[in-house]
Amino acid sequence: MSSPSSKKAITAAVLGNLAIAVTKFSAAAVTGSSAMLSEGIHSVVDTGNGLLLLHGIRRSRRPADAEHPFGHSQELYFWTLVVAVMIFAVGGGVSMYEGVIHIRHPQPLEDPFWNYVVLAFAMVFEGISFTVAWREFGRARAGRGVWRAVRDSKDPSLFTVVFEDSAAMMGLVLAFLGVLLGHLLENPYLDGAASVAIGAVLAAVAAVLAYESKGLLLGEAADPEVVGEVTALAADDPAVVEVEHVLTMHLGPTDILLNLKVRFVPGLSSLQVGRVVDRLEAALRAAHPEIKRIYIEGGVGEEGDRAGQQGGASEEGGAVEQGRPADR
Repeated sequence: MSSPSSKKAITAAVLGNLAIAVTKFSAAAVTGSSAMLSEGIHSVVDTGNGLLLLHGIRRSRRPADAEHPFGHSQELYFWTLVVAVMIFAVGGGVSMYEGVIHIRHPQPLEDPFWNYVVLAFAMVFEGISFTVAWREFGRARAGRGVWRAVRDSKDPSLFTVVFEDSAAMMGLVLAFLGVLLGHLLENPYLDGAASVAIGAVLAAVAAVLAYESKGLLLGEAADPEVVGEVTALAADDPAVVEVEHVLTMHLGPTDILLNLKVRFVPGLSSLQVGRVVDRLEAALRAAHPEIKRIYIEGGVGEEGDRAGQQGGASEEGGAVEQGRPADR
């Protein structure tokens, strides 16, 4: 599921974009500005996207069932991809379309004063929303660079809001320049050009979000630091001779699947191996609560034929041995 900080940032963005959309459309109706109309569409898309992300967060919190034994955490990644498509198709596509229409059929601005007023208010609202999102994102990135933090992040809802708000701020600047230069130079083509530029910004943001969402949907591994700590923890157990591999996959921002393969010291009985597996699971959960599902495979040396091949797997406290539920 997503973190509380991302939900806070999304809620702030939804409320801000809704207020901004109303004011932008009002100004566009009065002045006939293509750039302002594109900005209104942009804010409506951002509002809808925020609601989709909140919907994705709610859906991702549903418990596991027979059809989805690993839960629904990945649904957040799906809705993030939907948001990227919405930004590209509706936000970017419609903005470019409106810009091209106004370039082919330019109309002089009737009263640009209201555009300036609305843009000023929109900048304030977007600035507040961006500040909230950036503050929460700053906590999550923990000193890493912005792009590195985005690449490493497993919570797309948070950096999606940051990208959306950044695009919104850039769009406001482009809309302001289009209205201002179009008014001062008496060139209505510049207003349409600003609308096309806004669409291009949205398309670029959508491409980045789609790329990041694709990686998460395909199943990204946990951070190398987490993998290293898991490896070290397993290797430190006195009953483990070797850690053969550590396979991880994020099913959600705070939901990691772990497959751990180790070799036990020779001579352990099946009962002893089971106790080692339980001990490893408890240590892993204590160190990394985000690892929700743990599957441990193990083997022993040739002289440890009493144990044979022993595997352990658990999910939220349950364990299996030899592929069957085990009593604890």
